[in-house]
Amino acid sequence: MWESLLFRVLTGPPSTASTERNLTVMDNRNEIRDFLTSRRARITPDQAGLPAYGGHRRVAGLRREEVAMLAGVSADYYTRLERGNAHGASDTVLEALARALQLDEAERAHLFDLAQAASTTARAPRRPARQQVRPSVQRILDSMTTTPAYVRNGRLDILAANQLGQALFSPVSDSPAQPANHSRFLFLDPSATAFYLDWERMAQDTVAMLRSEAGRNPHDRALSGLIGELSTRSEIFRTWWAAHNVRFHRTGVKRFHHPVVGDLTLAYEALDLAADEGLRISAYTAEPGSASQDALNLLASWAATLDAAGSASSQPGQPR
Repeated sequence: MWESLLFRVLTGPPSTASTERNLTVMDNRNEIRDFLTSRRARITPDQAGLPAYGGHRRVAGLRREEVAMLAGVSADYYTRLERGNAHGASDTVLEALARALQLDEAERAHLFDLAQAASTTARAPRRPARQQVRPSVQRILDSMTTTPAYVRNGRLDILAANQLGQALFSPVSDSPAQPANHSRFLFLDPSATAFYLDWERMAQDTVAMLRSEAGRNPHDRALSGLIGELSTRSEIFRTWWAAHNVRFHRTGVKRFHHPVVGDLTLAYEALDLAADEGLRISAYTAEPGSASQDALNLLASWAATLDAAGSASSQPGQPR
């Protein structure tokens, strides 16, 4: 599997560059194979508009030749694609496959990402440059005084936050599962199930987001290390990772139980930073006049009190 092979390359004994490159290519082929196989397995002939002949079908969902017919390609060509040989696959073919397999927007993007990786010269996994939040972005965060907000990267690391964002997500930053990362908190800290009232949905969404990120950045060494860590330490993550589900995470509603102010239901919006590839601001708001708005106001007061107490204790002559 992707996580075990690549994790072994990255954390095991040193190996030659050629071996690392070969294993990286093997992982990409497995990713394409498993993704295409899992997508056709979920579609019945009836859903695809094909006649359902009697008798026992040896495969779940569509057969390879049925997908090939729906996509307008030969059965041999589709078989090669499903075996992971997507090098040189055209956008036209990929679009036809996306229609045949009834892929949604996130799945279609993932298919294109996997095909692009297959057509790119293989290289050893890279360790990305340290991602930093620019001072102007931090000022934008700090100006959002009534809105919890933070900046994250594609691996779901929390890179910066405003005061209210730090207060809302204090269970994540205070968790023993460090460095602060939403997926690490969700799967490795038992308190996450109390903090996120819809933990299972949140956790499944998170696995799908990491799967999408792995398709976009298959050579990200930090990402592969994180996936290896979660796969090793969480059976639930390992099971859901094998499902090959992908998802966009742009807007929606989340429910929290904060240890200080209790339950909150907050709408969120994810805003990409155009000048900082891979970084995104996530901001949360409550319905005006709601109990969640009252709880958010109380949380803001609590955070301001803590900040003031911390500032006072740091002044010369003040007790520490």
